[in-house]
Amino acid sequence: MRTAAIGLLGRCCLVVIVGVGMSALGRAQGNGIAHTPPMGWNSWNHFACKVTENDVRAAADAIASNGMKDAGYVYVNIDDCWQGKRDEKGIIHPNSKFGDMKALADYVHGKGLKLGIYSSPGPKTCAGYEGTYRHEEQDAETYAAWGIDYLKYDWCSASQVYKLSEEPAVYKKMHEALVKTGRPIVYSLCQYGMDRVWAWGASVGGNLWRTTGDISDDYDRMAFIGFGQDGLERFAGPGHWNDPDMLEVGNGHMKPNEYRTHMSLWCLLAAPLLSGNDLSKMTPETLAILTNPEVIAVDQDPAGIQGRRVAEEGPLEVWMKPLSDGSKAVGLFNRGESTMPVTAYFQDIGVGENATVRDLWARKDLGTFRGTFTAQVPVRGVVLVKIK
Repeated sequence: MRTAAIGLLGRCCLVVIVGVGMSALGRAQGNGIAHTPPMGWNSWNHFACKVTENDVRAAADAIASNGMKDAGYVYVNIDDCWQGKRDEKGIIHPNSKFGDMKALADYVHGKGLKLGIYSSPGPKTCAGYEGTYRHEEQDAETYAAWGIDYLKYDWCSASQVYKLSEEPAVYKKMHEALVKTGRPIVYSLCQYGMDRVWAWGASVGGNLWRTTGDISDDYDRMAFIGFGQDGLERFAGPGHWNDPDMLEVGNGHMKPNEYRTHMSLWCLLAAPLLSGNDLSKMTPETLAILTNPEVIAVDQDPAGIQGRRVAEEGPLEVWMKPLSDGSKAVGLFNRGESTMPVTAYFQDIGVGENATVRDLWARKDLGTFRGTFTAQVPVRGVVLVKIK
């Protein structure tokens, strides 16, 4: 087998931080929210519209007790299908699957975690529940009173009442409503990456914005989304992140190698890490993938630099993310159909002629190498290393 020597080649969401005063970027960096990509759990990928309050409480219980909280997972986010009807004053109430939202928030906060919720700027959500259209300030006040810490705001039926060109103004309107409450709330706008949102998301207060359509628990879909993020790195940084959608790790339709590829790529992309599986029924292998501290450290690196593709040869790719300590996180990916060797050239990734290499999944030092590093990479797999 010949070594592949790789050289240098020349549903969706916008998440924002709300606060009082300063520029959008200054707010994000100054108030301590989303300085690194948000980490947590979201109900949609596994539970979809079947989600109940008990599922949310179970997720909070799991995060607090299984090591995920210690690994950095903080947000417990309810997606679509929690909404009931508005009362005679227009105030939104949860449906019969959920009880007292303030009590639920208190429960989650009592675990040292934060609670997130979901709505749409349109009349209805994606699943046909009550949206926020013409109730922006009222809903923002309700969320703040409940103790909500994160809002995912999904475009959906907004296309029935707004033009695409109005998106920035629509998102800014809700942002301002949240600011007015005085409660810091991460604001996640889901709009499928339309109209180059990465170019204007920060200008309306965005901390992170969905760059794509919805992910699914399928390798081809995950790879299409993840590897398609190259070129967006200049729009990301502390307090404002590109978001390629939630994690599918543990939902059962990908193999362990493929899930490690998923997790590695998202960490190199400085993407938000929102697990989307049933945390109450997680295998030890899934938990190990989600909580590997050295892999998560790549995502949460304080420099906040999004990684990029530095080399490609057929199905083989090398991605690099600069880290705050001067080292480089490097992913050697094999998108092919057989195990193949992949080589990263130190000159291409910006390190000296001699460098030490550490395998982040195996959590062991591999030694000092001169000029290049080569690894055998399994089918649809990855070798994720730190090179210094």
